Amino acid sequence: MRLLEERIWSLFKRHWQQTLTHWSVFFSFGLCIAFLGPTILDLRCQTQSTLQQITWVFFSQQFFLLVGSSMGGLCKKTPVFSLSALLSSTLIISLVFAIIPLCHHVAVLSVAMALAGTAMGVIDTIANLQLVKLYQRDSAIFLQALHFFIGLGALVSPLVADPFLAEDSCVLGANWTTNASSSSDLQHLRSSLAGHGTALHNISQYPLHTEGVIITRVSYAFWIMALINLPVPAAVLALMYHERLLPCFMNSPRLLDRDSLSSTSPTGDSGHGHGNVFGCCNLEKLRGRPASFFILHALGGAILFITDGIIGSYAGFVYTYAVSPPLLMGHKTAGCLDSIFWASITAGRLAFIYLSYRYTAPRLLTFSLVGVMLVQCMLLIFYTSCVFLFIGTCMLGLCISSVFPSVLAFTEDILDYKGCATTVLVTSASTGEMMLQLLVGSVIHSRGSYAFLLCCTIASFIGFCLFLLLLYVQRIHTKCHTDSSINTDMTEKPRTGGS
Repeated sequence: MRLLEERIWSLFKRHWQQTLTHWSVFFSFGLCIAFLGPTILDLRCQTQSTLQQITWVFFSQQFFLLVGSSMGGLCKKTPVFSLSALLSSTLIISLVFAIIPLCHHVAVLSVAMALAGTAMGVIDTIANLQLVKLYQRDSAIFLQALHFFIGLGALVSPLVADPFLAEDSCVLGANWTTNASSSSDLQHLRSSLAGHGTALHNISQYPLHTEGVIITRVSYAFWIMALINLPVPAAVLALMYHERLLPCFMNSPRLLDRDSLSSTSPTGDSGHGHGNVFGCCNLEKLRGRPASFFILHALGGAILFITDGIIGSYAGFVYTYAVSPPLLMGHKTAGCLDSIFWASITAGRLAFIYLSYRYTAPRLLTFSLVGVMLVQCMLLIFYTSCVFLFIGTCMLGLCISSVFPSVLAFTEDILDYKGCATTVLVTSASTGEMMLQLLVGSVIHSRGSYAFLLCCTIASFIGFCLFLLLLYVQRIHTKCHTDSSINTDMTEKPRTGGS
């Protein structure tokens, strides 16, 4: 254990600037992903649009986050290209924060959010990919820390926005001020829309005017977030300067070339398959691969499709479930559930940084996925208890928090860090978060709010079954890989003796 501790500390000291920079980039990701829900009503006033029109902004962000994740996978895995992409993406996020107050039409706002979503997707893929490349077999600890910074950014963003949100109607007119929505109605709408606008059928009865004098101070929140985010591209630029990757240093020997000497993988092939993220996925390199190679990619992606979909669905619909029968919670009390869920995910990721150091990824995943199933079953059993809903929300966040980084580290470890797995997993997670919310939203609309817990429970059982299948295929893949290595050695020995 002491040797492991010394090796990890030595690796961190060698790569501390790259690591801290990628962690800060994920803080920028979290900052951008969490601001839209709380500020959406003020943005509706700013653009003078209806609720149905403004919710297209959510779709724009989510869809282009998926596009950005795929684009990040097409980036070459050279340090200069990756860091340039991260620099551009973090600058775009600051720029989007700065120009949102100037977007007075919902179509323009949707374009701005599409840019932000693309930048977030690129960050998601590249930051995960680079940390896996740097630390390889020891990447689980650093990936847990990376994803902790998403939660940290997601906690900071609403706190910055809250003082500047309108407490009453932010569009005032002379003839209908008495009919304006009350403060409690606005709080209810904000909490309902926190789930990416997927619960519109429950809130369309609230009158929200589009014509009149706009009274909102939300612009200050976006400008503050733009300033908070500015040190992140500055950190990426400083790393590029340190590694001599800026144009004025391109002829100098690059400091990142040392990485080839520090590979922690016993199979470390510094050049093979690393020219492009999809370099190992072209037809030439796919030829001769066992079926287990493809199944592992599919199973890893499917697990994250399910678990990230559960996170998105739970965060999106727990408020709607809480204010509906049989619980009928008050709007303010139910509005705390989403914050508690994200806070517990952040705390869980912080705790799993240490647990990843003590235990292997399969053990952590078994604990996490079994925990998610048990919590979901308990929520179904005690579905009339408001107290247990709070307890269950907290426990669910703690259990599910480590699944993404653990699956990523485990799958890349099985596949010898070829790079394709990271792209497949990140894209699958983004797809699941978007698609399962739509599916659960439609089921709630047709079957009632109780179907929300039922859908999440069924999804958690499917996710655990897929994980068991992943463990089984991993054994087959490892045996197949070992047998092929033995056969290769046996065929090479006579050839060597004859020469």
